[in-house]
Amino acid sequence: MKMSSMLGARFKETPADCQLDSHKLMIRGGYMKQLTTGIYSLFMPAKRICKKIENIIRDEMDKIDGQEVMFPVVMPASLWQESGRYESIGSEMARFKDRSGQPVVLGMTHEEAAVHLARGTAQSYSQYPFMIYQIQTKFRDEPRARGGLIRVREFTMKDAYSFHTSQEDLEAYYEKCYQAYVNIYRRAGVPEVIAVKSDSGMMGGSVSHEFMLLTDCGEDTIVLCDECGYSSNMEAADCIVDAPETTEAPLEKVHTPGTKTIEAVCEFLHAPANASCKAVVYQKNLTDEYVIAFIRGDLEVNETKLRNFLGEEIHPAEITAESGIVAGFIGPVGLPEGVSFVIDQSLAALNNSVCGANEEDYHYTGYNVKRDTPDAPIADFAKTYEGAICPCCGKKSIRISRGIEVGNIFQLGTKYTKSMDMTYIGQDGKPHNPIMGCYGIGVGRLCASVCEAKHDDYGPIWPMSIAPWQVHICAIKANDPQVRETADALYNNLQAAGVEVLYDDRKVSAGNMFSDADLLGVPVRVIVSPKTMKRGCVEVSKRDKSLREDVAPEAAQAYIENLVQSMLDELK
Repeated sequence: MKMSSMLGARFKETPADCQLDSHKLMIRGGYMKQLTTGIYSLFMPAKRICKKIENIIRDEMDKIDGQEVMFPVVMPASLWQESGRYESIGSEMARFKDRSGQPVVLGMTHEEAAVHLARGTAQSYSQYPFMIYQIQTKFRDEPRARGGLIRVREFTMKDAYSFHTSQEDLEAYYEKCYQAYVNIYRRAGVPEVIAVKSDSGMMGGSVSHEFMLLTDCGEDTIVLCDECGYSSNMEAADCIVDAPETTEAPLEKVHTPGTKTIEAVCEFLHAPANASCKAVVYQKNLTDEYVIAFIRGDLEVNETKLRNFLGEEIHPAEITAESGIVAGFIGPVGLPEGVSFVIDQSLAALNNSVCGANEEDYHYTGYNVKRDTPDAPIADFAKTYEGAICPCCGKKSIRISRGIEVGNIFQLGTKYTKSMDMTYIGQDGKPHNPIMGCYGIGVGRLCASVCEAKHDDYGPIWPMSIAPWQVHICAIKANDPQVRETADALYNNLQAAGVEVLYDDRKVSAGNMFSDADLLGVPVRVIVSPKTMKRGCVEVSKRDKSLREDVAPEAAQAYIENLVQSMLDELK
């Protein structure tokens, strides 16, 4: 490709609305153009990168016997009503009616379509297991679109769905997909991606992992243990804490005027926060019934865990006078009738703590969970924290980091096949619901995440495997006959040898040419100029500045081909 013919411009100014480095560099570098919030058109460099990522994904999916298919973008609402997700998913899913008045949706994920495709087709146990996948554009009306291609509304995604006749078979295949994902990220040039335990959210299922690229700008909070390698998304991480030593005491109501916060009551009673009971009030989305989460005073509620425990959606409560709840003095003993509550396991180990007395200006001391609320439901719904106890090795070694999710895998079980009545005839001659797995990777997000991880102040440093081109020839003063002849010959010969070459043949200054080359981030750069010609060479360098070599023009082609191949081999 000759840059004199390439659409797209590069510029020095940083767009004001770009927060992430990848967003800034990909706008400045002429990779994409925003059409509207969270929706982008891609120029040729970004399209070439995404195509290479797709090919890596496709190759790894084919190696584990994936069958590439294509699902519709538009689906009838009735399909999603079968699974129950038409009502449970909110405004993120685009709903509209076709010309006949039938309700339809835009695909944001394709579990329902996968079941529909396989249902009635795979009718015997002998046809299992199998995996189908697609690489396709999807739409999710994301309310927090940000960061360029990191969080968008329209995106290209690989989604795969496996079907099995036993949990053991699913688990074995899940491990294959797990390893395929490790291979994909290594081949894409980001082997530092890690897998973490995660919450399956709206996808359902009991076992799931997210693949995270650790970076300070990430929007996900990651829980890590450097001692044993434990890793989890914050939403799914167990919270294990030491219980302070306390002496059992009788439950006693004490006057605590004006102490509506944990800090105030603990200061008033000279009690530590880790021996106090905090109330966080929610309402159930469907009924607006109150549910109160009681947790140790020094901890925070993990709302994802709480939702999962309750089995329904919740929102922060609006406490009314009619509720009987006394804000600032709420406790688990003597709550108004009809108000349900749950207790975090951090409180269960305390036999003497401070809690609200459900009366203005009064608290209890001596609260003992087992003695005073013996029938209360107890679960882990606390956020873990820096220095907490690792649930794997038991050491106080939890570390909190940030990351970008670049893929996920789920063991879905029979959530969709049962609700959508997909069955096969087993060896016993009886109908059974297949067990499913689900495996997703966002192509554009991975592209932007690689840029986030691999860049300097001047532009991206694309790994050879996904770079838009492998070699960038900069012909400085291309009107010089010797420069033009040498650069043209090298361009033509490398292309004929199968090397992907971007040729800057424009009549622009060396400064502009090098600035554009930095923004395009091609791994190998070749400079042909009157100065190099005078030295009897061309200058070959790596974008990451780890190599700079003068090479004779007649030896340049072989040298560059070997360099490209060696950089590809490093990723294997």
